[in-house]
Formats: sequence, structure tokens, C-alpha cells
Amino acid sequence: MKKRGLIVVDLQNEYLPTGKLPLSEIEVASANAARVIADARHKNIPVFHIRHEATNDQSPIFVPGSDGVKIQPGVAPADNEPVIIKHHINAFRDTDLKQQLDAQSVEELIIVGAMSHMCVDAIVRAAVDMGYPVTVLHDACATLDLSFEGVNVPAAHVHAAMMAAFEFGYGTVKSTQDYLSAV
Repeated sequence: MKKRGLIVVDLQNEYLPTGKLPLSEIEVASANAARVIADARHKNIPVFHIRHEATNDQSPIFVPGSDGVKIQPGVAPADNEPVIIKHHINAFRDTDLKQQLDAQSVEELIIVGAMSHMCVDAIVRAAVDMGYPVTVLHDACATLDLSFEGVNVPAAHVHAAMMAAFEFGYGTVKSTQDYLSAV
């Protein structure tokens, strides 16, 4: 079996109902992510936390030093777990994420986090392009309602479309329970 690594993408306070960019079902996704993190720690699977931060304090969201930029307490990193700060949608871009994965001999990725249609999407596609087998835990990810040219798309549909795309061409999509129950 290939050595797994868990990547927790942007589960930050900004996405909570009290944040500036609340996501649909974020509390459920965060609770499931916490279960997966606990399992990874128990099994000595390396956990990598991604934290988005704007490049200046004039940004409307993810302002450096703000409460919104902090990782949610329920999924907070342990002392030995790296936090990769990113300034772009793709967590591999201009970060040392790839080097950190290599340093831990990680060959396969489990991905949870936010937002399904942005940062989770970007990291899944980039990871697969780099040759990593990827599993996305769909109920440990969250997104929000979107609209385009007068078409309003509920978060559940945005999320389902992303998970369907991942499953169609990028990797495995499982529920948290199915992942945790697997031998």
C-alpha cells in the first residue's frame, strides 16, 4: 500500500456562519474532517494543513492577522503538523507543499476541506497531474451557492457537480464513514 497523507484545505473561521464567507454545511464538513484527522493521527498518517491568507490587509476576506484567517479550532493542527500558507487557489503554487509531501514519502493523498469548487478542486487536479492517487471525502468538504448569468446554483448542486467531476476523471470520492470503515 502506498503511504498516505491527509491534506486539510482551508478549514478556516472565514467559512463559518460568523465569518465573511459562510459555506453551506461547513459545520458538518468540519466535524467529519475532525474525525478523519483523529484517525490519521491514530494511524500515524501525516497531516498537512493548508491555510489561505490574502497578501495584504485590504482584502475583503482572509485578512492577515484576522480571526477569519485562523484554522477552525475543531480541526486545528497538532504541534508536529505543518501549516502551509498559500496566497493562491492552488495549494501547490508558490508553496513548499510538494517538498513537504516528498519529505514524508507521501505517495497518495486524502483530501478534505473548502471550498469544493475552488481550492479543493485546484489541489485535486494539481495533485493528480503530479501523479498522486487522490481520494476526496465528499462530506468533509463544503462550498456555497453560486450564480452565473442569472442562473442560481444551490451549494448542494455545486458540490455534487465537483464530486461527480472528481469521480469521473480524477480519483476516488468516498464518504467519511466509508473511508474510516475501510480495512
